[in-house]
Amino acid sequence: MIYDFENKNIQIKIVYYGPAMSGKTTSLKYLFSHFNKINNIESIESTVGRTLFFDFGVLTFRGQDWGLKYLIYSATGQDFYAGTRPATLNGVDGIIFVADSQHNHQRENMRSWNELINLFGENIKNIPIVIALNKYDLCKTQNNGNCFIEKLNLNFFKNICVMKTIATRGYGILDSFKKMTNYLFPEAKLFA
Repeated sequence: MIYDFENKNIQIKIVYYGPAMSGKTTSLKYLFSHFNKINNIESIESTVGRTLFFDFGVLTFRGQDWGLKYLIYSATGQDFYAGTRPATLNGVDGIIFVADSQHNHQRENMRSWNELINLFGENIKNIPIVIALNKYDLCKTQNNGNCFIEKLNLNFFKNICVMKTIATRGYGILDSFKKMTNYLFPEAKLFA
């Protein structure tokens, strides 16, 4: 976080992270659409609409005394551009890890999670994380995303939770953002 005492602003960086095609960009777009800021998103995409480096947007909220400026990124999930992910994560305050709940994507989820852990090492436990089990509507059974979650040591982390999302419908997207905000500002309860 960056505190600007002169202008009374707090700058926060949140990154949507996860495997390719898990719903990171769709989640980000829904969030910005909810706040009528869809035109605030900058994206570097391939000709078929896949994120090449990252998507980026700014959301600002003004309180009585202080303002919040969220710098929100979605990291590319494509392995070809894996080298850009550490730069996207540099200076991150919170991570929304978007996992594909479908059973046949558990390996990609785990590989992406392990990459995230390796990038931060022991410091990862201090970064607030919301795990968004996305595409829950496409699961044949209600326990599909749980296979991935059961392999994680969630007790290692100070602030972590798991939420079900359906990014294409916006289900759980705003709740994930609110949860992250409450992790970052536990006393303020900005989105209680």
